[in-house]
Amino acid sequence: MEPVRITVFDTTLRDGEQSPGCSMNVHEKLRMAHQLDRLGVDVIEAGFPIASDGDFEAVQAISAAVRRPIIAGLARACAPDIERAWQALKGAARPRIHVFLATSDIHLKYKLRISREQCLEQARESVRLAKSFCDDVEFSPEDATRTDRDFLCQMMQAVIDAGATTVNIPDTVGYTMPTEFAEIIEMLRERVPGIENVVISVHCHNDLGLAVANTLAALGAGARQVECTINGIGERAGNASLEEIVMATRVRPDRYAYDVAVVSEQLFPASQVLSEVTGVPVQPNKAIIGRNAFAHEAGIHQDGVLKNPLTYEIMTPQSVGVPDSRLVLGKHSGRHALSLRCEQLGYHFERRELDEVYRKFVVLADQIKHVEDHHLLQLIREVRPVARRMPPAHVEAVPPAVVAAVAGQSFHMPGPIERHPLEMTLHSAHEHHGDQEDYLWGV
Repeated sequence: MEPVRITVFDTTLRDGEQSPGCSMNVHEKLRMAHQLDRLGVDVIEAGFPIASDGDFEAVQAISAAVRRPIIAGLARACAPDIERAWQALKGAARPRIHVFLATSDIHLKYKLRISREQCLEQARESVRLAKSFCDDVEFSPEDATRTDRDFLCQMMQAVIDAGATTVNIPDTVGYTMPTEFAEIIEMLRERVPGIENVVISVHCHNDLGLAVANTLAALGAGARQVECTINGIGERAGNASLEEIVMATRVRPDRYAYDVAVVSEQLFPASQVLSEVTGVPVQPNKAIIGRNAFAHEAGIHQDGVLKNPLTYEIMTPQSVGVPDSRLVLGKHSGRHALSLRCEQLGYHFERRELDEVYRKFVVLADQIKHVEDHHLLQLIREVRPVARRMPPAHVEAVPPAVVAAVAGQSFHMPGPIERHPLEMTLHSAHEHHGDQEDYLWGV
């Protein structure tokens, strides 16, 4: 039997960017998007276009430049967000509008201050509006795992009837347990008519360290899209780690017999590019791509690995793109060897930058016998320091959209936008429920 195809939805550029210290400008997002394309992800969530002019321009630039994967833009369930998302995405070869609205009682009561009935209607009309712009529409009920089960079923039925093609079940606060999450997916498949005609997606946060476990449990229960990030970055404790999900399916096909199109040899380079772009290093003991992931210090382990690597390694370093360290870098090494190692680590330099790295490398190599990867990464960071990053294009010090959100005012939408017949209800809902403007980030 053919393995089931799983869609890999990467949200490094949207949810991942919400991780403190991980914000990216237009140029950096575009560079990361090209690496995600090389990695082979199916969907790139490029940003949240309403959040700032810089995010809008990043989504627009990625839509124009990266043509193979689906490019998604996030939007709250209100007309200004959906319109703005479409303006950014309309140049994409395969655009997707991702609409979200909170559904748990605690969010409805204290954050949105609307009833369940109002929530259903707002979701339904938002999906209809998004569908009028774009055939590919995803809907996420924020805080789904703390939402009343009956109401969650009602919500899924409403948005599927309105035209959603993917329904995403987010564990927004990392609250659920693997068996419990699987039960939610199974319940939806049993109780929601028509759900067999759409893709069930999952988006798990790592507050209890269970994001990957919950994601894999959901796959076993019938989910067919996974939302994840490189290095597991994201809001608070982060998101499900893309590299861990992918390699779980590669190492254990007996348990997870899924077809995942990701090129695993690009996992380590993607991790390195993200660390360079954000300036946030990967923890040494991070699974799959951490510095210590394939390191062995205990004598018993070293003896076993020297005799047969399979004694203590369940995957090869090469399978995830970790460079072969047999190429020793020292003071006699030339630019070619240095350039090759930099490329293996995920860095590509123009000649002037390479010369600068090489000069620093020679100085260091005169002081120590062998230059290891962590030495080289430090030299690279000195040549490309965080302080030299380009600022977001055309973004004011405090983006007007963010100022408006904090002040609880209506969003200023640059430039005239033609109104669509379906917008009247949503504009009314947006104006009536002004409290919904007090938050930008969700899911």
